[in-house]
Amino acid sequence: MSAATIDVAGIGNAIVDVIAHADETFLAAEGMAKGAMTLIDAARANQLYSHMGPGIESSGGSAGNTMAGIASLGGSGAYIGKVRDDALGAIYRHDITAMGIRFDTPAASTGPATARCLILVTSDGQRTMGTYLGACVDLGPEDIDPRVVAAAQITYLEGYLFDPPRAKAAFRRASAVAHAAGRMVALSLSDPFCVGRHRDDFLTLISGDVDILFANEAEICSLYETDDFDKAAAAVRGHVKIAALTRSEKGSMLLADGQSHAVPAAPVARVVDTTGAGDLYASGVLYGLTRGLPLPTCGAIGSLCAAEIISHVGARPEAALDKLVASAGLVPQG
Repeated sequence: MSAATIDVAGIGNAIVDVIAHADETFLAAEGMAKGAMTLIDAARANQLYSHMGPGIESSGGSAGNTMAGIASLGGSGAYIGKVRDDALGAIYRHDITAMGIRFDTPAASTGPATARCLILVTSDGQRTMGTYLGACVDLGPEDIDPRVVAAAQITYLEGYLFDPPRAKAAFRRASAVAHAAGRMVALSLSDPFCVGRHRDDFLTLISGDVDILFANEAEICSLYETDDFDKAAAAVRGHVKIAALTRSEKGSMLLADGQSHAVPAAPVARVVDTTGAGDLYASGVLYGLTRGLPLPTCGAIGSLCAAEIISHVGARPEAALDKLVASAGLVPQG
């Protein structure tokens, strides 16, 4: 087996984020479920955008955010996602490649526009999202570059991408290529409503194609249809090599080899915006794994990355994560 030349290859929805502040009244008036991600069509996206207050636009998408974290930590990364050959598509490609992330997926020349996610942040830091998937729905197995996947230590799959039917085939192809090359596959469950839509498919994927699972408390409980976190954590054992389960201010739990590692949440002065917290937690854990660090250290890096991202608006790091991690003494020096 040849040595990996990429730490993490992320596969996900290439989405431009539009983030604005909103109150509970606005969410109610728009019929939006607080804290959830709802898929919307082009007409609804245009309507909601016209009702929102001033927004901040940036390249996003769950796996894209994770890859931005990998880059900020000093890791090497690649990204596979579908954009259209339009203005937003060009912005997305420029942003992610400017971070040093390889992004070779060809842009579509026909079909829907580049995706966008309209994110409404309430005063408690919770984010409520309306997502127009646009060109993302066309990503399929032919877009999986086997050279990229085979070169990556870990291929990271974004659960949100599971909504378009062809993406399921893309995930399975990526998993097959990764495992044939002796690499690992990670999956983020992304959203409890997403889990509810695809529970059986996720369970099948986890049992046969996934080595590392990321989920928050609501997602893992939804997957195993229980309100008891401990029962859900017990249920996932044996299905994946590593399960990284986040619990907001309670920190996280990493399960592997019959052991459980509880990791406290990193302190943050004020929660401003929870957008991307899980994505950046995954960045930290994946980075640690690609460096061969102990699981508790991987979790601590993830917690530190999540704390940085929730301290400001937006799902991309504002501070250099490699410096934060080094100053915390979480990575070997020299």
